[in-house]
Amino acid sequence: MNEHRPVLLIRPRPDDPRLTESVAGVNERGERIETRVVVERALTLYLNAQEIVTMMTINDYPEYLALGYLLNQNMLRPDDVVTEVEYDEDLAVVVVRTERQTDFEDKLKKRTQTSGCAQGTAFGDLMEALEDIALPKTPLRTSWLYRLTHAINTTPSLYLEAGAIHGCVLCREDRPLVYMEDVGRHNAVDKIAGWMFRHGETGGDKIFYTTGRLTSEMVIKTVRMGIPILVSRSGFTAWGVELARQCGLTLIGRARGKRFIALSGEDRIVFDQDLSYVEEESAKHRRKGAGDE
Repeated sequence: MNEHRPVLLIRPRPDDPRLTESVAGVNERGERIETRVVVERALTLYLNAQEIVTMMTINDYPEYLALGYLLNQNMLRPDDVVTEVEYDEDLAVVVVRTERQTDFEDKLKKRTQTSGCAQGTAFGDLMEALEDIALPKTPLRTSWLYRLTHAINTTPSLYLEAGAIHGCVLCREDRPLVYMEDVGRHNAVDKIAGWMFRHGETGGDKIFYTTGRLTSEMVIKTVRMGIPILVSRSGFTAWGVELARQCGLTLIGRARGKRFIALSGEDRIVFDQDLSYVEEESAKHRRKGAGDE
């Protein structure tokens, strides 16, 4: 496959000194080494005057993270008018202000911890919010899929620099558009949702790629963003598959090199790629999920 170097609107920033730091230690031979580790920070989110949650994040796009979190928790509506998103780095606080008055005191009592790493949470009415969403039957060409996964795997990232990170990518056909990373995959998803909201991007013609597992949380958030295709290099959970089938989401997992498995939306896949021209995944480009099954 030819080298595919897309120009992303947002790409990982492994050289940003705020996101990693050097730590001394020893290796398996007892030799002294220096290694890069990801820096995680606490970020407290307010919606108008109400404290909502404190998140652990690499804190590279706090405004997008705040907006996406509120959208994906059904606290912010797609048609809400956001008057201000204020971030105070010293206080580690981000405040989202809306024209609509909000009061989520009762909702905050119904939190459920999800299977996401770094303490993801979901609130009690998310399932009801899916009932009004009709995903388009957008086709997926396997030629797009292979070009996407190759491009994503060869993009410099925090994962390759320091590990301990998840990545999510918003794509259109064979072009990655926005590539976000964070210590929790739910944070990376939320940052993309916030970017879409801020820039008026719709999801009907998009593909969502993640390095993480295809859990119920990942499926719910992808459907809420109106994105009809979800791809992961990792595996599935049974409830994630069940929800994808109920919602008409094309669900593809274990997408590495030549291989992938589709467990929902198979009829919308166009098998147009000659596999003899597809390279196996290089060990130096393996992302999170390469050895988790």
